[in-house]
Amino acid sequence: QVQLAESGGGLVQAGDSLRLSCAASGRTFSIYGVGWFRQAPGKEREFVSAISSAGRNMRYADSVKGRVTISRDDTKNMAYLQMNNLEPEDTATYYCAASVTALGGDTMNPRVWGYWGQGTQVTVSS
Repeated sequence: QVQLAESGGGLVQAGDSLRLSCAASGRTFSIYGVGWFRQAPGKEREFVSAISSAGRNMRYADSVKGRVTISRDDTKNMAYLQMNNLEPEDTATYYCAASVTALGGDTMNPRVWGYWGQGTQVTVSS
């Protein structure tokens, strides 16, 4: 089992950067794939990025590709989402998620991710 807590959100201007962090509890964090999702008011939760256990494979949504980098540090039980050149359309609550199996299946489907954090708000002003 793993517990997740996001941090690093805030209010920024278009073009700025943010690095979101996801702190995980548990001794077996390294076996989990980690995903980032976001949800804007009135919209469904959508996939942003994911990284496999050991960090060998990464996936990105087309909407963020080239602006976002996912990473992890298993020695610290941490995962990160570096977001550059932020746009107002990136405004949402960002969630990190963990799953042992999601990277090998329907990765972009929130329902296959078993563990979630509480979210961190990112607001991008124009």
